[in-house]
Amino acid sequence: MAAAVDPERSEWDVIVLGGAAAGENAAQYAAQFSGLESVIVEAELVGGECSYWACMPSKGLLRPVEVLNTARHLPGVAALVGDNGIDVDAVLDRRDAIVNNLSDDSQVKWALDTGIGVVRGYGRLTGERTVAVTKPDGSVRTITARHAVVVDTGSRASVPDIPGLRAAHPWISRDVTHLREVPRRVAVLGGGVVACEAATWLRGLGVEELSLVHRGSALLAKQEPFAGELVAAELGKSGVDLLLGRKVVAVRREKAAETGVGRVHGGPATLTLDDGTELTVDEIVVALGRVPASDDIGLPAVGLPDGGYLDVDDQQRVKGVPGEWLYAIGDVCGRALLTHMGKYQARIAGEVIASRANGGGASGGFAAELSTAQGHRAVPQVTFTDPEVASVGLTEHGAREAGIDVETVEYDMAALAGTYLLREEYTGRAKLVIDRASDTLVGATFVGSGVADLLHSATVAVVGRVPVAALWHAVPSYPTPSEIWLRLLETLNRQRRLGADA
Repeated sequence: MAAAVDPERSEWDVIVLGGAAAGENAAQYAAQFSGLESVIVEAELVGGECSYWACMPSKGLLRPVEVLNTARHLPGVAALVGDNGIDVDAVLDRRDAIVNNLSDDSQVKWALDTGIGVVRGYGRLTGERTVAVTKPDGSVRTITARHAVVVDTGSRASVPDIPGLRAAHPWISRDVTHLREVPRRVAVLGGGVVACEAATWLRGLGVEELSLVHRGSALLAKQEPFAGELVAAELGKSGVDLLLGRKVVAVRREKAAETGVGRVHGGPATLTLDDGTELTVDEIVVALGRVPASDDIGLPAVGLPDGGYLDVDDQQRVKGVPGEWLYAIGDVCGRALLTHMGKYQARIAGEVIASRANGGGASGGFAAELSTAQGHRAVPQVTFTDPEVASVGLTEHGAREAGIDVETVEYDMAALAGTYLLREEYTGRAKLVIDRASDTLVGATFVGSGVADLLHSATVAVVGRVPVAALWHAVPSYPTPSEIWLRLLETLNRQRRLGADA
């Protein structure tokens, strides 16, 4: 395996185009038990968006805000905290430590120690199993894969073509996770996960005037309606001005400047809303979705249109490419723009590549079916707002749209002894979506402080198609928030008995 780390080689068994967390997993799983040799081609930092600019730094910013808010709702601690705010410098220093000060030395060391090669440069497909790499010095070298190329180029923030917005150099997700100064007035554009999380930590870090402008009528529209309602209520209590059902139609910023990531990009900006209202802020945060980073990776050279999400099958092979040698994982394939799902796809793709390279034999691992179909039935996601939102599978609306005859049950998380112990004035709610035909869960949503820890049990129940009757015998520990499972099942039992009596 030592030869696999030679950076001057021109041929490997597997080339991974993009070295984010998913790409690392694909390289590892393709090679670790198969004897294959993998290489990662990366132009930025090995570890990718999640490690340096998204998941990790954002949670580093959110955790202190959550702890302080919890302390303020806990007698015996609240008086000690008083009106003290966040130590911003300490939080930002810890954020920098979490992302290793934007150094990928440890990630590269892991790859090399694992026997995975690393080639620095920007890779583009030039033909079947062939990648041209533009190195940092501008020179180009060509490398070839004996078996497979895996695309893991991810996605990037979308900045819509609103008059004046792009010229204003607004902050995108990389800026807001790597802020170097806290603006006094901020407008966040969007109503999804990134917008709600960013609003949470910006307000917690001391933004005095924070407005969230969202063209929809509700936050977190892809979740159960009560999730967005509870998050909106808490953001409002914290002082965030929620401008829902409104759109930005124009932006003016006379002294816009590229001052660096996370620094205020010039002078004040004025946003004009669709009702004529004007909003003047010191910085704009654009959180209006992401687009696949696929428009400059050589797709036409392999018969695919430039740009857009790559359409894949349940083994993550890109459709429309003969020979079944091209795979795509993570955000670029558009199946679920979540790091943990990209890594899951990568594990399956790596196993598939190894199996095919060795004559199609079983891998001997957990992924016996070598398919991502089952995992995509139950996509888990946590939104780290206050309160948190943890969900998996289908919402009630999504299940009905899928033609499932559903039954639902809800319960107030604040009514549990376990949540009262966590903090006073607890706010939350839980809901299960059940397929009547099989009497199994197809979805679950929990809202409240600390509910992220409830999510994996729900994911197991959905993926494993655990019958509701069997869940009754999974006894939750007392007094913990997991008691919500018992209360939901009791409520469901009551609903069914009352329905039968009717």
